[in-house]
Amino acid sequence: MSALTALARASAVQAGVAQPIATVRHVHLSSRPLVFIPLSLAGEAHAPLAALVGSSVESPQLLVVPQPRNRDQRFGFAATLAEILVSYVDSFCGETETVAVDRGRDVRERYVDAPQILVPNGGGIGFVRLFGRSTRFRRTTGEWAVDPAVPLLGRWLTFFAERAEYPGSSMLVSMTGALGMHWATGQSSVEDANLAALLGWIAPPAGMTGAEAALEAEDPLRWPPAGPATDPTFDNEVLAPAIESGSLSTLEKALRDQLEPTWELMWRGVSLLRALPAGSRVERRWADDRGAFTGYVEYVAEGGFPQAKLDVAVAAAQRLAKLERAQALYDAQRAYDDPLVLAEYRLTGEAFAGSVVASSPDRLDASGKKRVLRPHITVRSDDPVRLGPGVTVVSPARPAQKGRIVSVSGSDVVLELSGGMGRGLTAPPGSVPEVGERLTYTTLTESYQAPAAFPSRDETPWTHGGPPAEYVPDNEDAAEEWS
Repeated sequence: MSALTALARASAVQAGVAQPIATVRHVHLSSRPLVFIPLSLAGEAHAPLAALVGSSVESPQLLVVPQPRNRDQRFGFAATLAEILVSYVDSFCGETETVAVDRGRDVRERYVDAPQILVPNGGGIGFVRLFGRSTRFRRTTGEWAVDPAVPLLGRWLTFFAERAEYPGSSMLVSMTGALGMHWATGQSSVEDANLAALLGWIAPPAGMTGAEAALEAEDPLRWPPAGPATDPTFDNEVLAPAIESGSLSTLEKALRDQLEPTWELMWRGVSLLRALPAGSRVERRWADDRGAFTGYVEYVAEGGFPQAKLDVAVAAAQRLAKLERAQALYDAQRAYDDPLVLAEYRLTGEAFAGSVVASSPDRLDASGKKRVLRPHITVRSDDPVRLGPGVTVVSPARPAQKGRIVSVSGSDVVLELSGGMGRGLTAPPGSVPEVGERLTYTTLTESYQAPAAFPSRDETPWTHGGPPAEYVPDNEDAAEEWS
């Protein structure tokens, strides 16, 4: 927890309501998200029990497994879920746009929109990941055959789960995670995992404090757990008798009563997030999601294999490096979009803010073979400047322009500027900060970073197992511990 977030939590306790820790929304919100609230059976290895799913607040669809230990009923649940989810996914496979790729050297088609799944909490993301893994390898012919839609469902669930690991992606979003990114409550981060308690702090009912609303949310009769796990008392006193009775209507009513309060909370969370203006770089990240979606649609249409159980060594290293680059870019984009986020970096010494007290916009550097425009500015900052000479910084106000720290003397920082001023020896008006302008500079950058070099698959070193064998699908793929 950062210092500012800790302060915001303390302020929330004093004020009796959650405090904002962001000025803009940092996640994309679809105009038609698919809300998915899964429940699993306690004591069973990932046995689906029920789900409430839909893209409209007025028309949720309840899916129930009457006997969760019955294999056929479990895969019947998967087939029904596949009809809903795959149909939802297919509804975005229409209009496309032409976009430049490979730094402008090529073009490709990309869908203008993409699906978005909202789940209540991190456990919901875990359910999506594991249920995808347990269904994507299922056979559609022969013994133990399943509906052809089941393995397709597994592949799409796995795709969404993998995108959820990608920093800044908004294709599979945890509601508690999204809300917690924008508000700090007066309770612990563990308690924030309770969606009802979290929303109680953010928007308490009239006449109640956030703490009182959160305490009320701990009553499982009024606000049942948001899943996938259910309340033990409900399991013993309601669920078990309903399953044993064999009455489908009784079981459906019991499960609907468990899920509908969370359904209400999910859409309440959507409304709160929509009330925040989107950060200017949110759409850029959503474009990346749309590109990934388009690519996977094409891959499935071309008959590509299901995602492997485990990455081979080179693929794992490439994936890790890609995630690290994406995290660095996401951190920079959030800071550039939001002064409250940027303030966190000012406290850690990775940024400083101040006013320009001197500016030499026409300064030329003649130390090289030819003269180049290199203006100097002096920024006076009240922040503790922990960056030394030679460090490159960027201002969110001028992201295309870099500043190299020349010297730090007391509260004055001298910067040498490059970029964002054209190719001439005279700086265009407004391209160089003027005296009196207030700016923030940070070491965070969103500039392009070339991917690291890795050996090819066939050149995997012996220390990492050597070149892996080509993947060939077989009947053992579906042999999982929970199958």
